[in-house]
Amino acid sequence: MSDKREDYLTWDEYFMGVAMLSGMRSKDPNTQVGCCIVSQDNKILSMGYNGFPKGCSDDEFPWAREGENPLETKYVYSTHSELNAILNYSGGSLVGAKLYVSLFPCNECAKAIIQSGIKEVIYDCDKYADTPSVMASKRMMDAAGVRYHQYHRSNREIKIKL
Repeated sequence: MSDKREDYLTWDEYFMGVAMLSGMRSKDPNTQVGCCIVSQDNKILSMGYNGFPKGCSDDEFPWAREGENPLETKYVYSTHSELNAILNYSGGSLVGAKLYVSLFPCNECAKAIIQSGIKEVIYDCDKYADTPSVMASKRMMDAAGVRYHQYHRSNREIKIKL
C-alpha cells in the first residue's frame, strides 16, 4: 500500500484552472476569458482565450466597450475563447469532448460548440444569464443535447511562481 498524496487536484479543478490560466493571456482590459477542451479520457486537446485574430494588432484595434461608432469597440473584432480553442485544435474531431470555460458561452460560441460535436460545457461564471445571447445559447444547447453545468468551486488557492 502506498502513501500517495491526498490533496491533488481533481480533474475539474485542473481543467478549470487551465482555462482560467489561459484567460490570463487575454489583453482585454475588462474581461479575460479562458477555455480548455478535453477529450473523453481527460486529455487536453486545445485551449483558447479572448483576443483579436492573428495579424490584427492589439495595439491598433480598439479595446473599448462603448463608443458611438461600433467599429471603435472591441466587439466587432474580438474572438471569444471558446471559438479560439475550437479553431486552435488541429487533431481532427472534437466529437464527444468537454469544454471548460470561465464565462458561459454566447450564442455565437454555442453554435461552434454544437457544430464541433462537443457534448458538455462546464462554466465558472454566468453573469450574463439574463441576456438574449446567453438565453439563445442555452436554448440551442438544450435542443442539440449539449449538457452544461456550473463548475463547483472548491475555493482551493493555487499559487504558481514564475
